[in-house]
Amino acid sequence: MSDSVTKYFENASSTSPIQTERVDSIVENVVRKYNNRSKVGINKYGTTLEESKEDTIAFIRHLQEEMMDATLYCEKLLKLINNAN
Repeated sequence: MSDSVTKYFENASSTSPIQTERVDSIVENVVRKYNNRSKVGINKYGTTLEESKEDTIAFIRHLQEEMMDATLYCEKLLKLINNAN
């Protein structure tokens, strides 16, 4: 290695603080919710999403229904906000 590259690595290792793993509480909360939702689904349907034998069309329909629900929730929230103002 060239002297400048060697010095870079020597300086980087001697001056940089020890890296500690940082945790994002928002992400951790969402992961916990996904895990809980998975347990509810397994109890309700008796299988995991991974093990599901439904075909592609069934999953597209499930997605479409979920997206339709989401638009309904948005509409309700907009109404609540408008009524509050």
